Amino acid sequence: MGIVKTQKSARNIRGTVACDNTTMHLLQANDFVADAIRKDMQQRNILLVNITSSAGSGKTTLMQETARRLQHKLKMAVLVGDLETERDAERIRETGIQALQIVTGGICHLEAQMVWQALQGMSLDGLDLLFVENVGNLVCPAAYDLGEDYRVTLISTTEGDDKPKKYPRMFLTSELMLVSKADLLPYLPFKVPAVVQDAREVNPEIEVLTISSISGEGIDAWCDWLLARVAEKKAALTAMG
Repeated sequence: MGIVKTQKSARNIRGTVACDNTTMHLLQANDFVADAIRKDMQQRNILLVNITSSAGSGKTTLMQETARRLQHKLKMAVLVGDLETERDAERIRETGIQALQIVTGGICHLEAQMVWQALQGMSLDGLDLLFVENVGNLVCPAAYDLGEDYRVTLISTTEGDDKPKKYPRMFLTSELMLVSKADLLPYLPFKVPAVVQDAREVNPEIEVLTISSISGEGIDAWCDWLLARVAEKKAALTAMG
């Protein structure tokens, strides 16, 4: 097998991969399934949010806190992607909401086919909000459409504030950036204005919230953002008749 040549990063996350002079439409196959997921979520009136970040940024803790605050206002569930173990799904289920683990067995991202298969094992009736907690990685997941309505990327204060320029495709394809672990800001050389500036130079339209799942900073704003997006989708579908 020859060298795999991939397209350069672009705002459009869809593309192809060339191998031995043969165009293999790997991402196009993913996009076909992603479109099926998107149509299914639209028919069911479910908002699908893809949560991405590096490993250890606080995605699962955020899912736990979000569940505690919103489960009495919305019916919600989480699909969790990890290379091994079901620990994160178990943590989320402890809050009282439905969670299902996708064990990738070493694959560093989720693909639409994995999500589609996992959805067959979930109860979707009456669901308002479905999170897909992606594998911790700022590179590979950026290329894979999962049929989401929104992509939300966490960047934790423990990572350093230079990530948007290092991993631009992820921030280019995200609607919202959450600066997580804000409770650690007094102890770290992390500058929120610097990370916001870099993110908006990559993607001028990206929204930003600074949050801490431990202290609660910004979590109300995050929950309000989710409630507004759910309401917008339901209103749009109602208007369509």
